[in-house]
Amino acid sequence: MATPTLAAKRRRAALRTLAFMSPWLIGFAVFFAYPLISTVYFSFMHYDGFRSPTWSGGQNWAYVFEHYPLFWPALRNTLWLVVVLVSLRVVFGLGVGLLITKIKTGTGVFRTLFYLPYLAPPVAATMAFAFLLNPGTGPVNSVLEKAGMTAPGWFNDPAWSKPALTLLALWGVGDLMVVFMAALLDVPAEQYEAAQLDGASAWQRFRYVTLPNISPIVMFAVVTGVIQTMQYYAQPLIAGKVASGVIQGAGTQFEPGYPDRSTLTLPQLVYNLGFQRFDYGSACVVALVLFALSMVFTATLMRRRGGLIQAGD
Repeated sequence: MATPTLAAKRRRAALRTLAFMSPWLIGFAVFFAYPLISTVYFSFMHYDGFRSPTWSGGQNWAYVFEHYPLFWPALRNTLWLVVVLVSLRVVFGLGVGLLITKIKTGTGVFRTLFYLPYLAPPVAATMAFAFLLNPGTGPVNSVLEKAGMTAPGWFNDPAWSKPALTLLALWGVGDLMVVFMAALLDVPAEQYEAAQLDGASAWQRFRYVTLPNISPIVMFAVVTGVIQTMQYYAQPLIAGKVASGVIQGAGTQFEPGYPDRSTLTLPQLVYNLGFQRFDYGSACVVALVLFALSMVFTATLMRRRGGLIQAGD
């Protein structure tokens, strides 16, 4: 029997590797590559979902960037949420995780209390917050007025609507709390002991022992938070609807962004353009902008993380 040649062995190894990778390759092609290519294709087409698409060149891009009045407010709101909301969620989640790991008794109770809000459905949680923060009848403003403080308008005030969404996001920070708790409990205790023997303060132990050990988890929380915020849709839409008092039924159309476009996000534009205005070409343009922003943020964060690792080495 002839001995297989080196080329035949390499070909068999390549085919074997390809066979093991085929489930991932098929999933990548069907659920990522094909939708992305189709989105790019339709962004240069005039398509309403009923008639065959026709070539429009860069008209959709020009319309979104130059003539669509909702695009730039939505972009600014989305970037604001990415910077402020993600940063505060990471800091708050880490702070709660640190607090619970330091508690000696009742850890399970506090962990459950902080995690339960995360399990609340987004729509129900947003409606509850809209009730609590109602400027006229909400209990939060009633307490603030009794304390002699100026009661904000929250979801009815453009200056307070995004901070109100941030409070809602901080209320459901249980997912990050659990992740940070696992990372904090995995930090070697001997490193804390050595730092304490060297006279390090609590802040120095946190900065030079805790943070370097949990930095991969912090980066994970930031990257996933950016991606999730880029897809922020249900909470601002429901908050705007409840605060505006609009009852949407058959034949009615709600223009997102109440109040004064302050809760408008890019994912809402994708839905508004594609499924309310039936302008799929422009919706694809906004979707591609979202994709590009997510890639830029993620690449920047990962590059920053790589630079920190090299500097530490």
